[in-house]
Parts: sequence; C-alpha cells; structure tokens
Amino acid sequence: MIIGSSAAALTGLMFVVIALTAESREIDGTGALDAFATPTVLHFCAVLLIAAILTTPGHTTASLGFSLGVCGIGGMLYSTQIILRMRRLKGRQASYVPVSSDWVWHCLLPLIAYVCLLGSAAVVWASADAALYSVAVAALLLLYIGIHNAWDAATWMVVHNRKK
Repeated sequence: MIIGSSAAALTGLMFVVIALTAESREIDGTGALDAFATPTVLHFCAVLLIAAILTTPGHTTASLGFSLGVCGIGGMLYSTQIILRMRRLKGRQASYVPVSSDWVWHCLLPLIAYVCLLGSAAVVWASADAALYSVAVAALLLLYIGIHNAWDAATWMVVHNRKK
C-alpha cells in the first residue's frame, strides 16, 4: 500500500514537472521526452498496478500468477521498446544523447525489475512467500528507478533546456 500511494503521488509530480517545463523545452526535445519521461511515468504506474493487484481480495494462485505474469511480460516488452527508442534517439536529435548511466537506469534495471515480476508469477505456484519477496523487489526497484530518472530528467531540464 505504501509504495503504491508513493508511486501515485510521484506520477502526479511528473505531470506537474513536465507541464511547468513545457515552455522551456526545445521543439526537437520531444523525442527525448518520449524516450525518458514517458517510461518513468509508466514505471510509477506499474508500481501502482502491482499494489492494486496485491490488495485485490479473492485472488487465487492462478489469478495472482496470471496478473503478475501479464505485468511482467508487458513491462519486458515495453522496456524493449524503450531500448529501441533510445537507439533511434541517439542519432536522430541533438537535444540529448544517452550516456552509459541512462542505459543502465532506463533499460537494464527496468528489464531486471520486470523479469523479477515475471519470475514471481512462476514462483507463486510453489511458494507464495517467495513470490511476494520477488514482487517486493520488482516494485521497489521500479519505484527507485522512477525516482532516479525523474530527478535526472528534472535536473537536466533545469540545467540544459533554456529558451534561446
């Protein structure tokens, strides 16, 4: 419950930051926004969804495993899409070029979190306790990824994106 409400609040803050910095962003910065800000909001929403799934009453082992598996697979597919966006962004626009830490925080770590979520869907059949630990790791990792990426994006926008 705590991380779900935190994710919801941070999602709202991301909307505020994006709206407040809209006037200072360059026109060609929209590709960077799609590649970096949108996934951050999605990771916060994934944490909120995980919290909702885990607090839904009446789950069976099958329904919980299915729900976590769908979230894990969906997140892995989305993470793959982000990798492709960042690769296209690398040569297409000049407002921001991804550095090695971006690849870790925007690609590798989210992929690990969603793999943990998918793993928890498989483990729930054998041990619900082990599955919940895996879900907790995935949800906290996504929350910390979102916090890091939101801070990184906000500070970059303040320092680099000024109207000319």
